[in-house]
Amino acid sequence: MTAPIAPDKGSSAVWLPAFAANVLIWGASFVFIKYGVLEMPAIWVGAIRIVLGAITLLVIMVLLKARLPRDPKMWAHLIVPGVIGVAVPFTLFPLGEERVPSLVAGIWNATTALWVLPFAVFVFRTEKFRVRSALGLALGFVGVLVVLGFWHSGGADLTGQLMCALAAFCYGVSIPYIKRFTTGRGVAGISIAAGQSIVAAIAIVPAALLSAGAPPTPGELSLKAIGSMLALGVFGSGVAFALNMRVITSAGASTAAFVTYLVPLVATTLGIVLLGESLTWNLPVGALVVLTGVAVAQGLIRLPRRTPEPVPETPRSRDSVRV
Repeated sequence: MTAPIAPDKGSSAVWLPAFAANVLIWGASFVFIKYGVLEMPAIWVGAIRIVLGAITLLVIMVLLKARLPRDPKMWAHLIVPGVIGVAVPFTLFPLGEERVPSLVAGIWNATTALWVLPFAVFVFRTEKFRVRSALGLALGFVGVLVVLGFWHSGGADLTGQLMCALAAFCYGVSIPYIKRFTTGRGVAGISIAAGQSIVAAIAIVPAALLSAGAPPTPGELSLKAIGSMLALGVFGSGVAFALNMRVITSAGASTAAFVTYLVPLVATTLGIVLLGESLTWNLPVGALVVLTGVAVAQGLIRLPRRTPEPVPETPRSRDSVRV
């Protein structure tokens, strides 16, 4: 989601606090979503989060003296990530959490990197396809089936899981699109994020008004719900992005991407401790298979290479050598 930036050679003391904060913020987001959907329509959970996130990013831009994109073509390109990468998944996750535990949504979010790969390789061509990519994808989708619990019948649980899976799929479309059409064009990463958040807000607020009526007033909500929405918008969709930028500039994008592996651990722990959610065996097992597949596809786990046996040298071959 950001323009490529050469990482500084800073110590871990520079980027590690920001990295740890993002793990906690994004991991806790799924609990906050659950608190929100208990008291308000799911689409308004997404809409309020997006609006608050956009406002927060604009405030951060003012503090950093950054500017919004000026090129109309850039704004046209921001429609896809704004709608598909923000508005739709930020609505689907709350809709999914009306039907499944928050920890399930957190685990599905970890499949984002799995969805990114085929679009990055075959559609937007921002990455090359390798044998390890195919093996990683195959292994990852086996994990998806395990997480989904394909041996069960349908019902609300299956519907909720499919909504969360579709939300992660939307991220998979949006991320390589951003890399292909918006980065490397002289626009700061935070400006791109703010721009797509504005597009998302313009798209989702009218949809929320039409489908669910007026948003709930603060007087209709508990302090827990109000605090959850502030945390989702200000921190989950605003501050966390600025922190992620700090990690990228200090340690590089590869280090920043490791947050994907840790978010499900926080989401699962908080779901069990704060919400009393239960964890069935297929969820951690499937998540482990998915993350292993992602690690293989990204080259984080090296596949063993078969070393060819040396061909014995014959007297004739020695005679044929000329210096």
